[in-house]
Amino acid sequence: MRPIIGITSYVLRADWGVWTDLPTTLVPHDYTEAVRLAGGRAVLLPPDDLDADVLDRIDGLVLAGGPDLDPSLYGQDTGPHTVIHPERDAGELVLLRAALDRDLPVLGVCRGMQLLTVAAGGTLHQHLPDVLGHEKHRPAPGVYGSQQVVLEPHSRIAALMGDDLTINCFHHQGVADPGPLTVTGRAADGLPEVVEDPDRRFVLGVQWHPEVSRDRRLFGALVAAASKELTQACADR
Repeated sequence: MRPIIGITSYVLRADWGVWTDLPTTLVPHDYTEAVRLAGGRAVLLPPDDLDADVLDRIDGLVLAGGPDLDPSLYGQDTGPHTVIHPERDAGELVLLRAALDRDLPVLGVCRGMQLLTVAAGGTLHQHLPDVLGHEKHRPAPGVYGSQQVVLEPHSRIAALMGDDLTINCFHHQGVADPGPLTVTGRAADGLPEVVEDPDRRFVLGVQWHPEVSRDRRLFGALVAAASKELTQACADR
């Protein structure tokens, strides 16, 4: 049995076939395909803040990319460049906090890394060009920025990435203060690109988009950790 990996998702108005402007639960196919190629079974988790009972049915969690987090979650007013979806924040925080309590394997991608940070008590930069003076992390609409990440030796991410350190970014916000999380990777400009929680079995956040390249290093590590979760769950039954 493949481990089941839940992927948080968007609710956006979309068009297809004869349908137009229809509220739709979706996520880029890159995420589901990255999970499948890594040996997992992907299921979509739409925003839902009533409970986290779905965690009883999944073995790992991907916090997908998407819109900005509500700055009120980390004690700031909303800036002019920040676009929020509070319903997604609410649902994902319920899931994430419960997942951390269970020590469920978690991979945070872009917004997902920021959510890990804020849930841990950290803070974000709301608009990186105002802080860094450049747009290399989001060079143009729909265009990923290509960079080299610098990793901390002997970290989990360094062991996973090996010698290929090229990353593809698309974000205008970033981690300012990681709180109790450990920053194990940075861009050349010093911006955190990786956070880890060494006190948990598998909690990893990356600011880039490994799903676009179907990166089996990261998704494979998540699925491997989820496989151990599944094995333990079966043993407990």
